[in-house]
Amino acid sequence: MRRRAVTEYGQGRGPGAALVTIGAFARLSRLSAKALRRYDELGLLPPALVDPVNGYRYYDPAQVRAARLVAWLRRIGMPLARIREVIALDSGAAAAAIRAYWARVEAETAARRDLAAFLIDQLSTEDVMTTVGTLGIRYAARTDTGAVRETNQDAVYAGARLLAVADGFGAGGAGASTAAIEALKPLAPGAVPAGELLNTLHDAAERAALAVRDAVAGSEAPEESGTTLTAMMWTGSRLGLVHIGDSRAYLLRGGELFRITHDHSLVQSMIDDGSLTEEEAFSHPQRAMLLKVLSGDGPYGSGPDVDVRDALPGDRYLLCSDGLSAVVDGGELARVLAGADGPSTAVGALIELAEAAGAPDNVACAVADVVEL
Repeated sequence: MRRRAVTEYGQGRGPGAALVTIGAFARLSRLSAKALRRYDELGLLPPALVDPVNGYRYYDPAQVRAARLVAWLRRIGMPLARIREVIALDSGAAAAAIRAYWARVEAETAARRDLAAFLIDQLSTEDVMTTVGTLGIRYAARTDTGAVRETNQDAVYAGARLLAVADGFGAGGAGASTAAIEALKPLAPGAVPAGELLNTLHDAAERAALAVRDAVAGSEAPEESGTTLTAMMWTGSRLGLVHIGDSRAYLLRGGELFRITHDHSLVQSMIDDGSLTEEEAFSHPQRAMLLKVLSGDGPYGSGPDVDVRDALPGDRYLLCSDGLSAVVDGGELARVLAGADGPSTAVGALIELAEAAGAPDNVACAVADVVEL
């Protein structure tokens, strides 16, 4: 009975397509039978046939390539959902997908390396250092509906300890962006000890994710509603950064402008893997497609980036939604930020730049100058 079922299936697939047992396939693919059973359970590599009588698994030799690919992708840490997508692609598309994934891994590894350096420095000096708040900020913030949108789904906040920008999307976008920032406002009134900064940022990111999920729960298609979030918190001479999506944070230091956040977007992943240039990304039709956001399903992707940076007197920071960064290039941003006599002037000039470029989206920006107290 079993032999007839296997033979008939093999004949249906054409010459040379006879199925093999899991043991034989393990030898062909150089994987253990245990690993193959695990991949089947995970839905990554189901056998070509499972005998309905005894449950034995049979594989098509043509599955060897997919089996080896699954094994290697698991070894580099690729998530299961992403592996399912990759193994369904042809070779060229699969290579591009792996390249994009690894570029993002390296970017996230760099961010974790910075955090590790901060922790090492913090713990090495913890017993002898007393943290005193020596720096403060002057700040201004503004949001504008723009020239095309009928409603404004951007939200912005600026205070003595906290700066935040959020760009909502979907039916519940306005509520999502507002909820994300409101969840961070408990951080605004007081200073946070430097040693607690990372824990505080992590907790704040979790609160923001929960707040967004609750805010869009009653909206139409809540899973399609959400927000980006980019926020900074000051404490002593250091600042903490929480970031998810494609809103951005920039630093103007010594007359040079640096982008200090990494977009969680499709076009950024293509830039990272070398398949797209910065210039091409500026006008790419899918530049608004995000890979990580706060949404009705909770954080999409691996959650917000959390970072800690040193602040210096004279630094000028800009946080903005893509309603500004998508239509105004870095050179113009640097020119306006360097020339403005204060945060309020800078914010007004930046909004005017977006309007001059057509303001096709809502615009939100916050500017802060670091000053000695």
